[in-house]
Amino acid sequence: PMTVLAQIGLILLMFQIGSDFEFGHLAHRASKRAVGLIAAFSVAAPLATGFLVGQGTAAILAPGIDALAYSLFVAIAFAITAVPILGRILREYGLTRSRIGVITISAAAINDVVGWVLMAAVVAFAGSGFSWVHSGAQMAGLAGLVLVLRLVGRPLIDRLMRRFPVVDGQIPTPLLAIVLAMVFAAGIATQKLGIFTIFGGFLLGLLFHRHDRFVAAWRHQIGQFVLVFFLPIFFTYTGLRTDILGLASAAEWMWCAAIFIAATLAKIVPVYVAARLAGLDPHQATIAGVLMNTRALMELIVLNIGLQLGFIPPKVFTMLVIMAVATTVMAGPLLRLLLHRQGHPVDRLLDA
Repeated sequence: PMTVLAQIGLILLMFQIGSDFEFGHLAHRASKRAVGLIAAFSVAAPLATGFLVGQGTAAILAPGIDALAYSLFVAIAFAITAVPILGRILREYGLTRSRIGVITISAAAINDVVGWVLMAAVVAFAGSGFSWVHSGAQMAGLAGLVLVLRLVGRPLIDRLMRRFPVVDGQIPTPLLAIVLAMVFAAGIATQKLGIFTIFGGFLLGLLFHRHDRFVAAWRHQIGQFVLVFFLPIFFTYTGLRTDILGLASAAEWMWCAAIFIAATLAKIVPVYVAARLAGLDPHQATIAGVLMNTRALMELIVLNIGLQLGFIPPKVFTMLVIMAVATTVMAGPLLRLLLHRQGHPVDRLLDA
């Protein structure tokens, strides 16, 4: 039952993340070169590093699991950046409208989309036994689903919004019922394609981002319930699968530390280099690296998929969970320190 509830919660959460997605960040004219460079470096370098780490540790940490599938999942885990938590950090520190804030959230948005597409491709490829024909058919099916959602789903949603308008911040019951049915139908469709259910929720959510009233009402009516009921279940579910005591030897903790260091450097250093190439000063480049290193919930979702599909073993799952939590927790203190040095009024903002 906990597994089912966690999956339902994730589908609804991914729908909300999709509907909250700010496409405006991608079209922002300011600092486009910086956004492009940071996005490219923040995906390519961690992917390559993660894949090499996977190849180097497969025989030691993941015996009995296909080395290619394992390496691809480690690569995805290294590349993930969590847009939702990044947005909250920017708001907390008053950086939402700053140049560095706009650049990092824009780059993270691109990183997020590319990451989920790569995740879908990896699941299709690994799940098909690395058959190019079968995985190609799955990706073609996914492309067909995206096309159907764009050509049929989007006009249908527009009609639904006109037929059942949101009034006083409340979603009409018929509209809510239809949308929930559409969310789970999209999840079933992607599952049938051999990918994973939550990707369907994310795709459908992207179609709703233009309807601001609906998105705000959903966040108030459904989103809060998802956060206070389903999300704790998912965290509990993840916690029960995370066996920290299972890392019993010093060697395993050394591997855990090595994975954390590799994942952190694979994000911060390339982002710093990209930001400097784009003309940002060293301080801003460091801030960009720290911000892009946040992984949080998105990473946990990816790791649970990998464990569920059998592409990462339990001990590596635990190591990567520790890495995800640590890279997210360290972002706040590091950012505060960097902002202090830059003369940013961080204390006043946090105390306000």
